[in-house]
Amino acid sequence: MPQNSTEITASLGRTRSPRPILSGIFAFTPNRDTLGATSYLIVDKSGNILLDCPAWTAENQEFIESQGGIDSLIISHRGGMGKHILSMQQTLNCQIIVQEQEAYLLPEVEVTSFADFLSLSPELELIWTPGHSPGSSCLYWREQGGVLFTGRHLLPKSPGSIVPLRTAKTFHWWRQLESIAKLRDRFTPHTLNYILPGANTGYLRGTGYIDHAYEQLQAFDLTALRTIDIT
Repeated sequence: MPQNSTEITASLGRTRSPRPILSGIFAFTPNRDTLGATSYLIVDKSGNILLDCPAWTAENQEFIESQGGIDSLIISHRGGMGKHILSMQQTLNCQIIVQEQEAYLLPEVEVTSFADFLSLSPELELIWTPGHSPGSSCLYWREQGGVLFTGRHLLPKSPGSIVPLRTAKTFHWWRQLESIAKLRDRFTPHTLNYILPGANTGYLRGTGYIDHAYEQLQAFDLTALRTIDIT
């Protein structure tokens, strides 16, 4: 059964209110249950979307409902799956979307899976970008010159720069770099303006986004990055 507000608050404590990042986009406080991942609420005319799982508290539930609820909860990578995801689906009455290679990780949840791409609306599209994890995906929103939500596929290293990170948990480093090449081929400076990462957002010092996003992608030396050490 879905948890009531008292149970939700008791289980995870109180959280700060989500803050606006860009028009129609709110960022939640990093969730300790997903190792500090940042979740986003996207308020779109075709239906609101929650990207990855925020802490499941009464405050966050009330905020989501105050914005009109959500149609979909999208998981950008396996690390974005919160432990209360079933309760979230039941309470918010939403579909859960995940790339097909990671759908098996949610056996108790009714999921919608996809392969390479999934068009959610004329403005929203999911793009499979494997490497960080087998089912790592980016969400693209065509508003505001193009916004790419990258999960842990690309992460900030300073207030104005973003990188792929190779860690001991990286599924396949070369495939992650190939996924960057796929994004470079797909976008242009006119279709990709912002990147909103799914972790390490403290580096962004309050802005919450990386601008000049396509130029950031173009600057990567993918050949040199193949030899980078594990961090």
